[in-house]
Amino acid sequence: MLLQKSRYHGVAAEIQLQIEQRIWLPGERIPSIRKMSKIQNISPMTVLKAYELLEAEGWIYAKPRSGYFVAAHLNRLAIPQQTIPQLTNRAIKINEHVFEVLTACKRPDIVPLGSAFPDPELFPLKELGHALAKTIKTMPAISAVTELPPGSVALRRAIAQRYIRDGIDVSIEDIVITSGAMESLGLSLMAVTKPGDTVAIESPAFYGVLQTVERLQLQAIEITTDPQFGMSVDALQHAVQHHDIKACWLMSKYQNPLGSSMPESHKLALLEVLAKAQIPLLEDDVYSELYFSEQKPQPIKAYDEQGLVLHCSSFSKCLAPGFRVGWVVAGRYAKQIEQLQLMTTLSAAVPNQLAIAEFVLHGRYDIHLRQLRRQLKSRQQQMQHAIEEYFPVETKITRPSGGYFLWLVLPEHINTGELLHILLDQYNISIAPGTLFASDHKYKNCMRINCSYLLTDKIRKALITLALCISASPHK
Repeated sequence: MLLQKSRYHGVAAEIQLQIEQRIWLPGERIPSIRKMSKIQNISPMTVLKAYELLEAEGWIYAKPRSGYFVAAHLNRLAIPQQTIPQLTNRAIKINEHVFEVLTACKRPDIVPLGSAFPDPELFPLKELGHALAKTIKTMPAISAVTELPPGSVALRRAIAQRYIRDGIDVSIEDIVITSGAMESLGLSLMAVTKPGDTVAIESPAFYGVLQTVERLQLQAIEITTDPQFGMSVDALQHAVQHHDIKACWLMSKYQNPLGSSMPESHKLALLEVLAKAQIPLLEDDVYSELYFSEQKPQPIKAYDEQGLVLHCSSFSKCLAPGFRVGWVVAGRYAKQIEQLQLMTTLSAAVPNQLAIAEFVLHGRYDIHLRQLRRQLKSRQQQMQHAIEEYFPVETKITRPSGGYFLWLVLPEHINTGELLHILLDQYNISIAPGTLFASDHKYKNCMRINCSYLLTDKIRKALITLALCISASPHK
């Protein structure tokens, strides 16, 4: 068995090398399974295994009844990046496209390629409705008071149990329940900064980060972030040495918009830089349950020995999008965040907290998560293959190991902000232009695509339309 596995890996490696050497060009058909088995003098099953491996890693794709073809885009997205951060503290201004994209997502006639929200059909809404109905019937009237911050004991217990299962020592007292992850992150940032302070953020960054930094009247240094490895440790180190940084905000896994995930060694090195300078880290981990690997990757919080990491997450991306229930493992900052929440939103909706606690503790949460991960992985691969088939050959695309976003880099002359207006006005298609994810126009030829939706004929047609619009864009 070991010999057979070694053989098909060897065949896959040989074909991959041929593709890298451009013996087989993007879009070309490689030898059929039968022909390759004769060339290599191996069984068709071994060739099939090799082709499946190459397809899973993004080197080739299958066309029904036509064979296997070389993918137009390689497995890794190589974007030229500056090696040092933006050295001038930048005051953030909300990008106009944010509201255009969010408004478009509410329209039922829009193809939501630009949406930040996962396909709602993926979630057990009926079962959650039953849990909510049961909760409302049985909850004591005094719950409106007893479940004020830090939040429902039952829900905090359920969350703490899941951390402990992952090998992370978390106490119920460390957890504060919030109205979604954005509130947990906003309250956390308020707890560790004051107006005028400087924070380190990713570049490109989730637009919610930029909005929060602007709202709190903070300055930002945008740190180079790699499509594969996440925030640059060297760039962060440089920023820490030259600026009085009060906090760092990042996603260590399935980063929005890039989809990047930090290797374990990278997480440790980054935490060491921050710990040495005693800089709090806000770890935005809303996609933590959406991994495609066999094992769940650890957050940076797992390595935090000084209590500097405020770990923020929610159920919005993995279970209950409309319930707006999140949390922060705040540790030493828990009481401060409780007080800030009482002065702003007061608390997360109590029935929603109790319903989710019921589902997580006694429902089919883990079964749902396993099914969700399988569906998201399958849909990501389908979307990648469609983009590879229809888009210009110069297009580069990420291959995240979790989440539901793809980051595309288009030819330099493409302006995705202008493209957004054409697509919304003429074709009822939304995209997330790259300019959403920075305080300037660094990523104007980039876009984020939501791949959580099933690749229906409608979405396939939208992708073809998008590809045609890209190809028709004039050089300036």
